[in-house]
Amino acid sequence: MKIVVDENIPLAEQSFGALGDVVLVAGRQLQAADLRDADALIVRSVTQVNEHLLKGTPVGFVGSATIGVDHIDQHYLRQNNIAFASAPGCNGRSVAEFVITALLELESIREFDLAGKSVGIIGVGNVGSALQSLCEPLGLTVLPCDPPRQARGVSGLVSEEEAWQADIVTLHVPYEEKGRFATRHLGDASRLNALVEGAVLINTARGAVVDNMALSRVLDSRYDLSVVLDVWEGEPFINRQLANQVDIATPHIAGYSYDGKVKGTWMILEALCRYLNTEPPLRYDNLIDDKLNVVLDFSDRQIETPQRAIEIIQRVYDMREDDIGLRTSMQLPREKRALGFDALRKSYRVRRECSTVVLRGAGYLKSVLSEQQFNRVCAMGFQLIE
Repeated sequence: MKIVVDENIPLAEQSFGALGDVVLVAGRQLQAADLRDADALIVRSVTQVNEHLLKGTPVGFVGSATIGVDHIDQHYLRQNNIAFASAPGCNGRSVAEFVITALLELESIREFDLAGKSVGIIGVGNVGSALQSLCEPLGLTVLPCDPPRQARGVSGLVSEEEAWQADIVTLHVPYEEKGRFATRHLGDASRLNALVEGAVLINTARGAVVDNMALSRVLDSRYDLSVVLDVWEGEPFINRQLANQVDIATPHIAGYSYDGKVKGTWMILEALCRYLNTEPPLRYDNLIDDKLNVVLDFSDRQIETPQRAIEIIQRVYDMREDDIGLRTSMQLPREKRALGFDALRKSYRVRRECSTVVLRGAGYLKSVLSEQQFNRVCAMGFQLIE
């Protein structure tokens, strides 16, 4: 069989090669002509999969190695008996760690204390739930909000009004343009203007969940607000003025941990094998090269000793690199900025999740860090070794 795969999906040839011929393509430029003799299509969120792309092709299986599915016309797939699978939860941990890292960075930049603050998590699916599990050990008061789940009778959730009045508002909803639970411009001018004094707003969901033009106007006068944007309306063309106004700007990479991307590949491989009624040709444990494993060794007391959790996290993932990269790309000529945005994602470095990292010398760190800072290290899920 012929399997067409987005070139940015990691380990594609290693994973799918045993099932057929793998053809790598640029996801944003994919056209129907690329699929004229394809049996399966594996994409990311940058590819719109619909009748225009698939009509007249022999594609019988579509997989999206992502959480979101707003780029997929599932109605068309069902009508034409095309099997579909996505990868819900594959990068939930990655996004959750991104949000916590951003908060710790902001704590340093803005000189406030996270302890005791409230966080409104809007959308408590795979990502929101993963984030909630990290927030609570940090001493944050979590206000989980999920209107669709609340409507189904799920308890323990707060209203949108209450969540938007939290000290920190972080968005993890699917993108829905219409309907009772539409999320397009969920963060509209009214809600943005009504954010509490000194609030933090983080969007890692979809760009259009926040009205970018309205946010830019609000930030013209609300200097008290702290904003982290990983997603943007109109990607890969983004609002340069807004990028210059926010505290942290990144190029849609919150879920780009190596572990999350590999997990997405694996979930689609499993789904394709089920479709073909065969067993996966390899195990998940075989996918990640041992050479990519990270060990932070603080047992040698001659090395510089960190004083805060963020200094340890930065050795695994330095968010400032992504912020600088995006801001630098914004200096390119207008016609090259979109290419710059995509290039940052295509050439993204290997970033391991903190929960996969071995931290040696835990006892020593506990003796030199404050209790609060050591608890933060523990909350991030590092594998602690004495």
